[in-house]
Amino acid sequence: MPADQAAPTNRMDALRDRLLDAALPNVLFDGWTRRSLVEGARAEGLPAEDVDIAFPLGVRDAVGHWLDRADAQMADDMRAHGLDGLKIREKVALGVRLRLERAEPHKEAVRRGLSFLALPGNGGLAARSLYRTVDTIWRECGDTSTDYNFYTKRGLLAAVYSSTLLYWLDDASDGHGDTWAFLDRRIADVMKVPKITARLKSIGGYLPGPGRFTRAWKAARRAPA
Repeated sequence: MPADQAAPTNRMDALRDRLLDAALPNVLFDGWTRRSLVEGARAEGLPAEDVDIAFPLGVRDAVGHWLDRADAQMADDMRAHGLDGLKIREKVALGVRLRLERAEPHKEAVRRGLSFLALPGNGGLAARSLYRTVDTIWRECGDTSTDYNFYTKRGLLAAVYSSTLLYWLDDASDGHGDTWAFLDRRIADVMKVPKITARLKSIGGYLPGPGRFTRAWKAARRAPA
């Protein structure tokens, strides 16, 4: 991106981040609402109009940016941690764990975020965000597949990530140890990709694009262990 275009983009992202960070404490009480965002802006000495400038589609924009940022931070954390010498299952598990550990200070905001994504009209955002999270993890793990495996890997990890996220939200164990044990058990499913790929091919043929991602996920979960 040319420098003259990058500067305004960076300034807008900085404004969005500033508003999000200021709004997160309000989300605990008011959920993901315009009120939370406006109160966050006021706490930063910013006018309410900045909320509309930063998030023209309203709360949906704010939640989308929050999830995008979490994925970018997870990718940075994975690179900073270093993946050399780790087995693929260890890399995948690390990505999920780093994603959740980063969210720990805002656990209730995550819970409220899931409630928001479950509202009518937000299904598209929920699906895109889940896909982007698991795709980011696989790409940071070095996955370069472009065939059927591309979709089955992401479908399987979507199931693992979703179930682990729900477990984590209600986990009160020391250091979330129970969650990481749960994750280790679920991550074994991801390593069955070759077997499940063969099963999927026999029942559904090839998937030509991400639009059938959910179909692959459902078929994979029906496949016998």
